[in-house]
Amino acid sequence: MNWTTLVQAEALATGLEQDDLRLFDARFSLGDPDAGRAAFESAHLPGALHADLNRDLSDLSVKAVGRHPPPDARRFSERLGHWGVTPASQVVVYDAADGGMAAARMWWLLKLMGHERVAVLDGGYERWLALGLPVTAQVPERAPEVPYPGGFDHSRIATAEEVQARLGDDAGWLLDARAAPRFAGDVEPIDPVAGHVPGAVNRPYSDSLRDGVFKPVAEVRAGLEPLLGGTPPEEVVLMCGSGVTACHLLLAMEHAGLAGAKVYAGSWSGWIDDPTRPVATGAD
Repeated sequence: MNWTTLVQAEALATGLEQDDLRLFDARFSLGDPDAGRAAFESAHLPGALHADLNRDLSDLSVKAVGRHPPPDARRFSERLGHWGVTPASQVVVYDAADGGMAAARMWWLLKLMGHERVAVLDGGYERWLALGLPVTAQVPERAPEVPYPGGFDHSRIATAEEVQARLGDDAGWLLDARAAPRFAGDVEPIDPVAGHVPGAVNRPYSDSLRDGVFKPVAEVRAGLEPLLGGTPPEEVVLMCGSGVTACHLLLAMEHAGLAGAKVYAGSWSGWIDDPTRPVATGAD
């Protein structure tokens, strides 16, 4: 097993008994924060542990930097050790379906720690069930390990100050993964201000998917490259509402061979925490 972006259910099913596999259920619902844990306790993939977006993959005690600030690196490394994750582990994360809530988020955090062998289950729990693959309510017992060594590579996390400093750059450096109506400011069901960062280009994360799974590499790449306008991938910044589905867009870029983009962790909810920052509306 050497999965670093996506893994198909058929391949994972053959490797469930591998000693180095660490499997995580990251199902989460913004409307009901307890629903993911309840779903996990009802049934999950054999060998999976639960990783909660609010409790494990964010630090909600941090204020004025968006709705889902990244967790403290030291505490996250301790959590990984408690879960039995080591640098030698093959980690696979899934959520209810497409990876956007919040499997790609955990994938990103592990990548920030320097962990290469981590992948998102393409199609998630929904496709696993559709294939008739096994589930269980039994929670495995994992022997704790020492805290995962190292910390986050902060050079791969964009700040609000960096975004603000680049507002005059040519379009293509900032992609926003929210749905088109939210990007345009036509609707805003979550945050108190509608719109987008001036100069951002909309790329809904769902555009990388078809029937709940990722499109082929060439097709994803063909959809992304024109939006970049020649900007090298390592100079691209990705955002969304709170830094969660932006990770899915990063996963899509890595899947397409466009590696190196940064995630603006605060994203739209962090941007509008400062009312002096500019806001744009409309499709462009």
